[in-house]
Amino acid sequence: MNNQKNILTIKNFGGYKTEITSGDNSIIADEPVESGGNDMGLNPYDLLLSALGSCKAITIRMFAERKKYPLKDIIINLSHYKIHAEDCKECDTKEGKIDSINVEIKLTGDLTEDQKRSMLDISKKCPVHRTLTSEIKINTMAAE
Repeated sequence: MNNQKNILTIKNFGGYKTEITSGDNSIIADEPVESGGNDMGLNPYDLLLSALGSCKAITIRMFAERKKYPLKDIIINLSHYKIHAEDCKECDTKEGKIDSINVEIKLTGDLTEDQKRSMLDISKKCPVHRTLTSEIKINTMAAE
């Protein structure tokens, strides 16, 4: 594989509880009880949203520090929905359902409206946002 950067190890030994490890760090993923899991960790969609939200927060913080903006706190709320493609006027897909992610960003500090707008704009350039809005090719193969 070319340009491998992030290598994660995912271990599941029965049930839905799954350990995710990267270097010395690990987290647990699971499904909620109503989906047959034990609710011992974030579900996979929560993990996807957390990757997007944390990337946006880090990108905003880096930008604010570089610009010397008086940014205090960043609070990001994310939600994921499936919507009918026909209900999305700006979408290319017109049949079936599509994924919709809503991102609400609250920036605190003695900030001007222009500074807030700049930080919201820069959040759309975080690497995870760009990945999720670009064409993605996923290669799945058996390990030896």
